[in-house]
Amino acid sequence: MIKGDQKKLRRIGIMGGTFDPIHYGHLVAAEIARSKFMLDMVVFVPSGHPPHKQNVPGHAEQRLMMALLATVTNPYFQISRSEIDRLGPSYTYDTLIEFSELYGQQSELYFITGTDAVLEMLTWRNAEMLIDMCRIIAATRPGYDLTDISRLPSNFCEKIEMLQVPALSISSSDIRCRIREGKPIKYLLPEAVETYIYKQRLYIKGRL
Repeated sequence: MIKGDQKKLRRIGIMGGTFDPIHYGHLVAAEIARSKFMLDMVVFVPSGHPPHKQNVPGHAEQRLMMALLATVTNPYFQISRSEIDRLGPSYTYDTLIEFSELYGQQSELYFITGTDAVLEMLTWRNAEMLIDMCRIIAATRPGYDLTDISRLPSNFCEKIEMLQVPALSISSSDIRCRIREGKPIKYLLPEAVETYIYKQRLYIKGRL
């Protein structure tokens, strides 16, 4: 709490990812993070051109639409097309700069991502400056071996908050494979997203 006549800092969660497609693992992680860290909102930021992924994610506007469909019923969730509209690779550092300017000094940023991504943070663009701009919420499934996290430099470890999320066994790549193989995906993702996928005939062919 800030003393005097200054306003309380707003806590803004930023959840990046390809969301190809978005599923209950993403949504549960965001909601648990919102509750545990008392976030005022969580902003989902579908990536445009993630620099660390070899396979190009699906059509950006379709991924954005699925994210909108999945989050519309939660008043604490918002969607940003920041990375989709930005030209070039989608660097997290650039996104945090943009959100810092948007919400100003009266805000704290919490970047929500998977533990596997956190382990690659040292390879991210401007990693040292990035961790000075936010806290990192590393979402992981229960029982995950955290040994590798503890091996990160101490200044990184000090900014990382671990978050256990039971639904993280769900993966977008598995959902895409199930669709191509004609297997059911019901209850892995919101019904509105499932309906959109089948209506648009997404993932019938193509990437894993």
